[in-house]
Amino acid sequence: MKNLRTLVTTALVIALSSLGVGTGSAADSAAPAAAGTAAKCANASGVKAPAARAAAAPVTVWLAGDSTMANPGSARCPVGWGSQFDALFNADVTVRNQAVGGRSIQTWLYEGNVSSTKGSDGECRLTSSAYSSRWQAMLNASTGMKAGDYLFIQFGINDSSSTCPRHVGPARYRQLMTTMVQAALARGAHPVLLTPVAAITCSGSTATKNRGFVNETFAVGSATRAPVVDLQSLSVSLYNSLRFCPHNGDFGSGPVGAFFCDDRTHFETYGAQRIAGLVAGDVRRQNLALAAYLR
Repeated sequence: MKNLRTLVTTALVIALSSLGVGTGSAADSAAPAAAGTAAKCANASGVKAPAARAAAAPVTVWLAGDSTMANPGSARCPVGWGSQFDALFNADVTVRNQAVGGRSIQTWLYEGNVSSTKGSDGECRLTSSAYSSRWQAMLNASTGMKAGDYLFIQFGINDSSSTCPRHVGPARYRQLMTTMVQAALARGAHPVLLTPVAAITCSGSTATKNRGFVNETFAVGSATRAPVVDLQSLSVSLYNSLRFCPHNGDFGSGPVGAFFCDDRTHFETYGAQRIAGLVAGDVRRQNLALAAYLR
């Protein structure tokens, strides 16, 4: 019997060799063959491997903020930097700019439901806890933020008002920003926080910082591990590098006039482009995954 098994095995090896097949196990031979067939079929059908498909997945960047970020209206000025952000990315990125002029973080979230009176806590009273249509749209499970998207949040300019409905206190600001961050995270999106962009104010020949809610923004970033773009510091550094100070207050001509509207706060198209470039540059500096989509 042992001799018979030996003869059969020898005959099988000779037969396989004549066909050009190695003497490894059938399982070893079948696995590469199946993989090769699958790869050929995938290439023929135009379907990419999972890793390649993920790398090229379209991404939506959602923007929430005030007029310094908002899309322009019919007038030449102001132009928010968010309107210039899309041009800095490749075709796999879509920027959805939901920034609105004159909004604090609370009036942006609760449009029409923030009263003009303060409660005992010093905060503007809400007449309803219903969210604004813009925030509801971003929370929509089908058409809103999805896994892999980004949410950029920039407030802190109008929030410093002492009167309602725009007034927001530091604790309330942190609470509302945290709410937005957590909503993005719950959907698999990536929140990015920004300190408010600076207006142009000078101390002699030096541009100076002039915005609040910087510490609150960093506190939320630290608590939630969301990256923070310190746009106030970046913008002031840019103004100093461009030697905007001192200036004579003429916003109709010269370098300052080409950058700002006549209110020291809002931007001409050129200024908006430069501020958008600062944000994109910090995305790259912090090595956020979104940087892979920058041109």
